[in-house]
Amino acid sequence: MADPILIVDDEPEIRALLRAGLEAEGFVVVEAGNGVEAEAHFAARPISLVTLDLKLGGEDGLKLARDLRAKRNTPIIMITGKSDPIDRVVGLELGADDYIAKPFLMREVVARVRAVLRRYQVSDAIGQPETAGGVRYGFEGWTMDTLRREVRAPDGSFCDLTTGEFNLLALLVQRPGRVLSRDELMDMLKGHDWTPMDRSIDGLVARLRKKIEPASERPQLVKTVRGVGYVFAGNVKRL
Repeated sequence: MADPILIVDDEPEIRALLRAGLEAEGFVVVEAGNGVEAEAHFAARPISLVTLDLKLGGEDGLKLARDLRAKRNTPIIMITGKSDPIDRVVGLELGADDYIAKPFLMREVVARVRAVLRRYQVSDAIGQPETAGGVRYGFEGWTMDTLRREVRAPDGSFCDLTTGEFNLLALLVQRPGRVLSRDELMDMLKGHDWTPMDRSIDGLVARLRKKIEPASERPQLVKTVRGVGYVFAGNVKRL
């Protein structure tokens, strides 16, 4: 049996709606009304994905998202009534993989759940012809081994990247100086499993920057090209 999806929401009606819709599509589902109950589920069993409300009564869903991301690599989809785009950006930067605002269509939730799960489950061979032989790259003191899927910082320490972060970095490093649109990156990372409203690539870029940029607020490696997408500005060499 597949690992369950954990629904974390303080509204029983929302939990019931999500549970019914996901179970109708064959998913196994467990529920939590707060952070304590959520942690109990994590302690009891592996969890395949979390849908998380931004506000949980007196608790802060953003704090729970931060704690979850710090401890584990479980996919997180924020589902909330908040409509402020700033909340959306903050949620993504804290580690959420996607964001859906209430009220939502159950069909959209199911599609996004499947897309995020597929992205995590695929053991991507990004740039297959190059990575198959174990290509190593160097950039600004960093080294990247695409066969071992390892990245080392200039001081020699390992950089702990998630699957999504590593795949994104591999795409960028293999195309230095080339501006890649958000649509191109989404196509290469997720295939056809995304929609025009899916902005998870921005959150993924933000998390990668925090790990490889000396000052993520002033990125020097992964730069934004306003209105287009992103470009890798580092000096890349094959080792």
